[in-house]
Amino acid sequence: MSFTFKDFPADRDDLRADVLNGLAASQKSIPPKYFYDEAGCRLFEAICAQPEYALTRTERALMASRLPDIAAAIGPVDCIVEPGAGDCAKVRLLLDALHPAHLVVMDIAGDPLATAAEALSRDYAGLAVTALGMDFVHDLEAAAPHLPAGRRLIYYPGSSIGNFPPDAATALLTRFRQLAGAEGQLLIGFDLKKDPQRLHRAYNDAAGVTAAFNLNLLERLNRELGADFDPSRFSHYAFYNPVAGRIEMHLVSLAGQDVSVAGRRFHFALGETLHTEHSYKFRRDEFSALANSAGWQLAGEWEHDGFAVQLYGSR
Repeated sequence: MSFTFKDFPADRDDLRADVLNGLAASQKSIPPKYFYDEAGCRLFEAICAQPEYALTRTERALMASRLPDIAAAIGPVDCIVEPGAGDCAKVRLLLDALHPAHLVVMDIAGDPLATAAEALSRDYAGLAVTALGMDFVHDLEAAAPHLPAGRRLIYYPGSSIGNFPPDAATALLTRFRQLAGAEGQLLIGFDLKKDPQRLHRAYNDAAGVTAAFNLNLLERLNRELGADFDPSRFSHYAFYNPVAGRIEMHLVSLAGQDVSVAGRRFHFALGETLHTEHSYKFRRDEFSALANSAGWQLAGEWEHDGFAVQLYGSR
């Protein structure tokens, strides 16, 4: 077993600055990366198990059924790099098919990542596993010294790219290309545009798990920034915006109220929202055009039940 963990501790001032700046904007907002404290990670795993949220199951089914074709299209790789790896469960299929010598995983939730990656390293005796506890959106380039030489595959599943507006998504894909190197590849999964009612149900599950996930953000701010949010005075609100092609997730204030965060006061009017996440959906040609603008060339694509996986090489 070869396992290395390097922590890039999240700067509490970053959380403070991001939250204070977001609350001072005309549309109050908080970056979705702050969902993922320990409780948030557990709740997101529970979301993926809800019957309404088919994305994770659909991607897993696609990868399992088309894995021989996908592996053949990728070819030999020396290292798989997975930003936002979470519990490291999705990469196992690729490890079984590609047998790389190295795996580098990154996630903002460093401690859960380290636990999952160390367990994975025990299951793959010949694999060198490096786990980087980092906010890869800000610090992606800091991962470069931890990558071995050789052919790299960037693996970005789960439609996580949908959390970024188009310009930011293009910028991130450009940085992935730079990290992958001249012969590198990108394997990426994304949710497709589909029946708006189906999308609406996925983010408004009957068990209320997504609502709890959204409201947990307020609990985190109370704990880490000394805020005094009363979660019972906010309500989860998620809907599909067909013009923008995205799910929008908000917390709606159920009353006119003042909230203190890190020593500053903010007013919420009745019905005012705190925006917490976008989740963009794509047509396949829309996404390939976006990736192409970031310097990637489409090399393969697979689709199953409203979800797509595409493979890219550098242009």
